[in-house]
Amino acid sequence: MSDLLNRLQETVAFIKTKVNVQAKVGVILGSGLGNLTEEVAVEVSIPYAEIPHFPTSTVKGHSGKLLFGKVGSTPVVVMGGRFHYYEGYSAEQVVYPVRVLRLLGIETLLLSNAAGGVNPDFEVGDLMIINDHISFFTENPLRGKNEETLGTRFPDMSEPYDKILIAKAHAIAKAHKIKVHEGVYTAVTGPTFETRAEYKLIKILGGDVVGMSTVQEAIAAVHCGLKVFGISVITDIGIREDENVITHEEVLQAAKAAEPKLATLFKNLIQTL
Repeated sequence: MSDLLNRLQETVAFIKTKVNVQAKVGVILGSGLGNLTEEVAVEVSIPYAEIPHFPTSTVKGHSGKLLFGKVGSTPVVVMGGRFHYYEGYSAEQVVYPVRVLRLLGIETLLLSNAAGGVNPDFEVGDLMIINDHISFFTENPLRGKNEETLGTRFPDMSEPYDKILIAKAHAIAKAHKIKVHEGVYTAVTGPTFETRAEYKLIKILGGDVVGMSTVQEAIAAVHCGLKVFGISVITDIGIREDENVITHEEVLQAAKAAEPKLATLFKNLIQTL
């Protein structure tokens, strides 16, 4: 057995000593979106620092806790904060929790993030359902020896984000009069926000938003057979004529303002699963 599988088994065994909840849905919350945990009737909360082999969050806006509970009647496990490549973690470490959640029994993974708007039709506070992504600018988390126990060597990525979940999300948004876009997420390593030339390049390539997370997690999730849904909160606008200095504080503020819409969408989507 490989070192990775050994570590995964040790992590899963530890978590199972703490919880009895059999969650089928996993949720990873992005920067400034941690208050979505208020929608969860939490039964068990485990700080990342206590979990064997788990990384720890180092970024403001990520609480760093693994939460088990229910949304309505649906058992869920929620990551109150994720790990980023720019924090110094390897791609394998970034996706380690996704693999742990899979081995704990989840079948569907919901991903959220704060992202910069590239599409000129987007405004700060808008939501964008992710229907595809561009991953060329960040390391593929499957690089290296493949773990056949987790998934195939060459997973198909023609539909990384589940079309049925996307359709359900659109229906929920319409019913609750929530404005949503749909488009392509472009992943970069960060931690710098993009230059004007980089924003223009991403737009030319077909990206609608840009961010520093999500894609590596989505790749690992597809690799191990999970259904994936992703959504971005537009927290800043990349291409505009005036001077636009972007700060992380502004990103967190915009994410917090958009949280009620995202909470409504996630809560209702989870209850359909």
